Amino acid sequence: MIRAYKFLMRPTVGQQQALAEMLRDHCSLYNGALQERRDAWRHVSKTSITYGMQSAQLKEIRAFDPERQGRWSFSSQQTTLRRLDKAFAAFFRRVKSAETPGYPRFRGVNWFDTVDFPKDGDGCRWDSTPHGPVTRVRFQGVGHVKVHRHRPVVGKVKTVSVKREGKRWYVILTAEQTQPEPLPKTGSAVGIDLGIANFLADSGGAFVPNPRHARAAAAKLEAAQQALARFPRVRRDKRTANHRRAVQHVADLHRKVRRQRLDHAHKTALGLVREHDFIAHEDLKIRNMVKAPGPKPDPDRPGSFLPNGVAAKAGLNKSINDAGWGVFLTILTSKAESAGREVIAVDPRNTSRTCPECGHVAAENRTTQEKFHCASCGHTAHADTVGAINVLRAGLVRRDANPA
Repeated sequence: MIRAYKFLMRPTVGQQQALAEMLRDHCSLYNGALQERRDAWRHVSKTSITYGMQSAQLKEIRAFDPERQGRWSFSSQQTTLRRLDKAFAAFFRRVKSAETPGYPRFRGVNWFDTVDFPKDGDGCRWDSTPHGPVTRVRFQGVGHVKVHRHRPVVGKVKTVSVKREGKRWYVILTAEQTQPEPLPKTGSAVGIDLGIANFLADSGGAFVPNPRHARAAAAKLEAAQQALARFPRVRRDKRTANHRRAVQHVADLHRKVRRQRLDHAHKTALGLVREHDFIAHEDLKIRNMVKAPGPKPDPDRPGSFLPNGVAAKAGLNKSINDAGWGVFLTILTSKAESAGREVIAVDPRNTSRTCPECGHVAAENRTTQEKFHCASCGHTAHADTVGAINVLRAGLVRRDANPA
């Protein structure tokens, strides 16, 4: 199995400048390759440029511009060209499937934040010698950079990536590992119901509160964005130091919220994996859930529209995104695979409207957001707990119907 590790780097001032130049030059290579593809299609009888054709030009490009392109790893530049090729492949796939295509765009220097090295030892070298929490990684054109290794790297390192997040630099490793030993069996199975009022309710009646990290930081973020909005719109190279600090402050607040959300998801998923052998959850289509409602034309007044609840839906969408269900489910699945646990997604329809006692299904069973009262047998419980119980039952049925 392949596992990723992300470590904070501690480069010197000179190394930070070299890393920034590496990102800038790879961004220039990406944009130049994109421009070549656009020009070939528009002006040379719709000629398609492939990755192989552009990769064959790298030697000439490096020889022509040794100061900017010749100093960096050849394989990392090939990976940058592959990234562009994947973007075009995804574009043509969406065109064929009648989706919104999204033609590949040029990247700004601040938007191009990652350089990938496809093999450890080819333009980069990870120091695997265990000598405390500080180790080093070497990059061609940069040198040996200190890395805060907060946990050991298990397995053979396959790829290395450099990523910039604000003022911080990270190294991301992928390592090939043998399948880890599964956790001891607990004999427990659980169903979970994700929500807004509570982040999670399980079939045993327990609840995990929703931390609402974005809402807690909303006041600070609003003030920071208002301060940023006071600066006039000018070209990037004309911006003042105060403007750059305001941009950085907004980015830091967003980064803190994202890291808080990740920390909560990791801890919640780890608790579930340690306590239960089998976990069932709803197969939520989150992208569809956060779509804005479409306009409703007024049939009596052409050119006018009826109220469609877009303001209320916007608040709900913000709460769903703040909860981070998709991130949590991805982390839960990954941790369960490493621990030898089983995770199954089930159809979420009517899970909170079905009575777990008599099986009666009706919208009237859920009288309020929290209260469930069966109109047939009178059973009462918390609506989220009822949903989790029904999710667990559906998951067990699906597992028994498809034995491993």
